[in-house]
Amino acid sequence: MIRTSRCRLVFMVVVLTLCVVQSGVAAKNSSGRLVSPELLRHAKLAILWENTLPIKKTEKLEQLLLLGNRLYAVSSSNYMVALDKDNGTLVFSRAVAPAGFPVAGLKLYGNELLSVGGSKLTEIDAGSGDELRVMDVGFGITCPAARNSSYFYIAGVDNRLHVFRAADRVRTFEVAADNNSTITSITADDNLVVFATAAGNVIGIAPNGPTRLWQFDASESIAGPIVKDWMSLFFASKDTNVYRVDIVGLPEKKRLVWKNQTAAVLEEAPRVTQEVVYQHVSGKGVAAIDKETGSSLWLVPGGVDLLAESRSRAYVITKAETLVVMDNTKGKRLYSVNFAGVSIHAANTGDGKIYIADKRGRVACLQPVE
Repeated sequence: MIRTSRCRLVFMVVVLTLCVVQSGVAAKNSSGRLVSPELLRHAKLAILWENTLPIKKTEKLEQLLLLGNRLYAVSSSNYMVALDKDNGTLVFSRAVAPAGFPVAGLKLYGNELLSVGGSKLTEIDAGSGDELRVMDVGFGITCPAARNSSYFYIAGVDNRLHVFRAADRVRTFEVAADNNSTITSITADDNLVVFATAAGNVIGIAPNGPTRLWQFDASESIAGPIVKDWMSLFFASKDTNVYRVDIVGLPEKKRLVWKNQTAAVLEEAPRVTQEVVYQHVSGKGVAAIDKETGSSLWLVPGGVDLLAESRSRAYVITKAETLVVMDNTKGKRLYSVNFAGVSIHAANTGDGKIYIADKRGRVACLQPVE
């Protein structure tokens, strides 16, 4: 009888223990954390803020964009949510285009977001989300628009760069590549406008008229937008090379500083920080290139993109949903952490903050703990 009572007592203790364990596991799994605190401690990262975006259950988060002091999240239905990048608070939310309508991209000029889709250029107040103006240019637009203090620069399906006065939206002049190739990207300021083409041309023109200042030719299409860093241009080409071209002298001329051959067709623009150029190389991973010399520093196999850079450390996300931390000074891997569930990210070349999300709309901002 005593043995039976003891057996029952042991059985009850075991059951209660299992219930407590299962309850703890359930609580942990339902915590809503994008990445567990244990993994973040291992990665030497701290959570600055977390948020869940107000998107419908029928939608999926598709991209994060870091522009100025805002983090913009865009859903599969073209619904955009703007968050303060420092604290994750909601700034505004709105439809950026009708569902299913292709959007060529977002650019920030001052406090205005420029969005293009079809034949329309839309200007959105970056502080309130209010639609300021919509301009139908009357032709299909091939890439994100650019602007400076005086003009809008818009590439058309007619392979011409159309220039409109910012004050009254009057078209003032047009330019095109000599080979009439499609314009794939535009960058502009008050001193210089540069556009790239599908034939590999990089062309610098005066901002206020159809005056060509210089031209650089790669052997194949320029991949993604050109990155302008002071008077240096960084870009990738489908000819497998990453280029640095500097703008020098008056009148302005171009000078090839270096090119780095990656031995693979390039499909995306490089990420440029103060000392390093990071390039996604199709079928290989993410490569780091010394910004001054063009020499290769390291390669993360399976790497997808740079998340952020902090001091001499680079944080790279891989297609296996792993965070890899690289030492740029020594050119070696320090450690890696499981980031399973992280399917969306924003590349940050300005500081060490890491912005990640999943398709359900959970967003987090992480910061390295030095």
